[in-house]
Amino acid sequence: MVNNKIRPESYWKIIGKRLSRNKTAMGGAIILLIFIVASLLAPWIAPHPIEQMNFDNRLAGPSASNLLGTDDFGRDIFSRLLHGGRISLMMGLITVVLSTVIGVTLGIIAGYYRKVDMFIMQGMDILMSLPALLLAIAVIAVLGPGLTNAMIAVVIAVIPSYVRVVRSAVLSIREKEYIEAVRALGIRDWKILFKHILPNILSPIIVLSTIQFGVSILAAAALSFLGLGAQPPAPEWGAMVFVGKSFLSQAWWMSIFPGMAIMLVVLGFNLLGDGLRDALDPKTR
Repeated sequence: MVNNKIRPESYWKIIGKRLSRNKTAMGGAIILLIFIVASLLAPWIAPHPIEQMNFDNRLAGPSASNLLGTDDFGRDIFSRLLHGGRISLMMGLITVVLSTVIGVTLGIIAGYYRKVDMFIMQGMDILMSLPALLLAIAVIAVLGPGLTNAMIAVVIAVIPSYVRVVRSAVLSIREKEYIEAVRALGIRDWKILFKHILPNILSPIIVLSTIQFGVSILAAAALSFLGLGAQPPAPEWGAMVFVGKSFLSQAWWMSIFPGMAIMLVVLGFNLLGDGLRDALDPKTR
């Protein structure tokens, strides 16, 4: 006997179809895919070693041998840009993962337990009262400059955004009937939080994480530009822009190309984040 039942499409398959129909989001995804693949393959596709100096060829413009020109030490900018992508993208990934874990945990606790809500949100309000970059600079002033400390500073600056979004989402569903029913059965709070509440607030977390990925990369690059993040000779994009600013009149490519890389990656994450927000909107058909 033939079973003619049509299986309903899964939720995430529907979201994938919605996202694939969004040309803007797909454009952002393609931009990110190009940078991610190029960064992962940097050791194999970079034409020159990133620390190879050639003072006879310093500040040379883009050419066949040096696609994006050379810097003040004669190092190939294209090769350094590829390897710098590994640093910048990894910084973005680590900061987003840490801030998501900490921010989501605090947000769920604040939204579910009213007794600690006030204390957590007062702390977040204090952090959000300061501009994110200024807060990051203050953290680095205490910890000292460096790549690791820059990531810690960005995480601290980004956490309040997650806490506020997650707390708001938890408050909207904590009084739902199915949560009340589970609570009445005597299920432990941590199971309710992470088994019944967290899966139902994933949509805003995914969208926020995608957008914050670009924000984190931009913030880390800004700190490196100020000399507080990655330190030379690390080929981090923000640090490359900082070094190149002294040679703008005679070697514009030293700053322009790393700056364009930062712009395109942040643009890609923003476009993808906007597409995810539309795809995850329950009002979207």
